[in-house]
Amino acid sequence: MSAQNGAILEIRGYSKAYGEGAKAVDNVSLTVEPGDIYGFIGHNGAGKSTTIRAVVGVLDFTEGEILIDGHSVKEEPIACKSITAYIPDNPDLYDNLTGIQYLNFIADVFGIDAAKREERIRKYADELEITEALGDLITSYSHGMKQKLAIISALIHDPKLLVLDEPFVGLDPKATFTLKEIMHQRCAEGAAVFFSTHVLDVAEKLCNKVAIIKKGKIIASGTMEELTNGQSLEETFLEVADE
Repeated sequence: MSAQNGAILEIRGYSKAYGEGAKAVDNVSLTVEPGDIYGFIGHNGAGKSTTIRAVVGVLDFTEGEILIDGHSVKEEPIACKSITAYIPDNPDLYDNLTGIQYLNFIADVFGIDAAKREERIRKYADELEITEALGDLITSYSHGMKQKLAIISALIHDPKLLVLDEPFVGLDPKATFTLKEIMHQRCAEGAAVFFSTHVLDVAEKLCNKVAIIKKGKIIASGTMEELTNGQSLEETFLEVADE
């Protein structure tokens, strides 16, 4: 099954409730196309991480449909995961492995051959300035170094869709710049990025599209130009998200 209109990610009427309570996410729909850097913004507890975790298949859901490159997250989870990369806000890595052992483990999971994995690891480790630490145990890494390792592991299988939850938290300014460059580079090659962030000035400079979620509902979405209409993203966000 191919994606409708070439979309890489389609969320259609997705809702999620925990127990008998109110819906954490209520009837969310959005479309991410090749080349999009799509920002997903909202206050804490608005439903960003819940939506992201459903997209990557970590969280089950009963209402709506989520498609990645035309494949159903529910019906074809392996097909979806094979072309998706997910970086959570607090990467949970295997502390008793070295950095290079971890990257080789991830490459094995995705069936990446020796030449491709070596080339990609070298490229991204050099860009993120972590090459010399790859022989060290992950337990010795700082939060920022773990974040860099998670970024490399996410890129090792050349994903069509990068899904990132607060990706800039814990990164130093140079690594933040490098990650932004990588995101642009991946999108120029036809991939797409869908990410949540609280850093609105970064989102404004980086994204071509954005959705604002409040209390589980999308209250505004569109291209950055449509949404901001001449003001800053911060001004727009405060206007529409604050009562």
